[in-house]
Amino acid sequence: MINLSFHGAARTVTGSRHLLDINGYRLLLDCGLFQGRRSETYQRNLHFSFDPRSVDSAIISHAHMDHLGNLPNLVKQGFRGEVNCTSATLDLANIMLTDSASIQESDIRYVNKVRRRHNEPPVEPLYDTTDVPPTLRLLRGNSYEHRFDLATGISVIFHDAGHILGSAITVINIADGDRKLSVCFTGDLGRKDMPIIRDPYVVADADVLIIESTYGNRLHSEINQVLDKLASVINETIARGGKIIVPSFALERTQELIYCLHQLKLAGRIPSFPIYVDSPLAIDATDIFRVHPECYDAETAQLLRTVADPFGFRGLRYVSSVEESKHLNTIKTPIMIIAGSGMAEAGRITHHLKNNIGKPNNTVLIVGWQAENTLGRKIAEKWPEVTIFGEKRKLRCRVEIFNEFSAHADRNDLIRWAGAGREKWQKVFVIHGEEQSALSLADAFKEIGLRDVTVPEQGQTFQL
Repeated sequence: MINLSFHGAARTVTGSRHLLDINGYRLLLDCGLFQGRRSETYQRNLHFSFDPRSVDSAIISHAHMDHLGNLPNLVKQGFRGEVNCTSATLDLANIMLTDSASIQESDIRYVNKVRRRHNEPPVEPLYDTTDVPPTLRLLRGNSYEHRFDLATGISVIFHDAGHILGSAITVINIADGDRKLSVCFTGDLGRKDMPIIRDPYVVADADVLIIESTYGNRLHSEINQVLDKLASVINETIARGGKIIVPSFALERTQELIYCLHQLKLAGRIPSFPIYVDSPLAIDATDIFRVHPECYDAETAQLLRTVADPFGFRGLRYVSSVEESKHLNTIKTPIMIIAGSGMAEAGRITHHLKNNIGKPNNTVLIVGWQAENTLGRKIAEKWPEVTIFGEKRKLRCRVEIFNEFSAHADRNDLIRWAGAGREKWQKVFVIHGEEQSALSLADAFKEIGLRDVTVPEQGQTFQL
């Protein structure tokens, strides 16, 4: 008997966790962190709706925290199986998980100071840096297009998802007696013609599809518009004498942004002014990008033949130390600060937002998806007042939103991608999207002839 159950990213975007039970062999697809209201987030991440000790192995689609970030907690609670991913994801997992643990430790110290002032009891991090090494020892890296076995009758192959460096579409091939079944898990699908990495591979020959729907009811603007918009926002903010504050995912989004800024500098479309990448994680991630040119698309490969480093140029400075990060908030002249986390829920960006969102001449540039109830989402929705570290702050700065940078396929991309296998899919599960987005995409799939399309709810189990 083969069962598929959904334990995260069901009618919501974050916390990807799906469990495939193949005749008693339990395979976990992703183990991500849920991101949302802080009070709800901790409890949802702490407690698994299955026994971690019962899981035989896991697959991680890519190194974003909503797909990878709860692995140390899984191991902490007794999981001892093998974790398979691509080679680039393996390289990134070390820095992503170590950074996540460090941020939790740092933020808990700060939050507990605030809680003491309000006579509230202290809280503990979900996991700390001592939980990361035992997790990393379980990870195994695999090449794209290389088939490997998990158990008798169960094999896996990774294809390039075109989402971030190392992202994978996972196809699981199952031989169950005389019956053969193939399950395709997209993870997060990328877009065509995005900077740096290749376009997503198209799978059209599997039986069961588990597909994301982050932008299932929306369309992106054309990526070729992004340079014009970015130059305009930068030049207008500099003319006002303001700062540009960018909450950015350290992995992929920061590198894409730097790549575009480099192009604008080469073309003379923005002036020479200081640009700071204030994220030790982004620095480490960028170093990993540099050693994986085999993942680059043709345009980036061509740029490499023209310039020595697509992720470095005059005026760009990478900030490591806490002291230098704090110093950025004392600068009075126009600068750009790119810092993590991407949804502004943790890390150095929260301090920069606290110091800068109350000033009308500044701009906050939103360049990525913001989950419900996160600080980034509230800023994107231009709430007049937001809470940062337990304290109310007026939002007086300008807010600009760049959906063009999204690394997710939009509605049309998803329909085209799934439609390529319409003759083969027997069951389709639409996940990793807010409810309205997932339901809308499911309706579109039915309209193009896909059979047995379901939007699962949290905790639901289906027999395949």
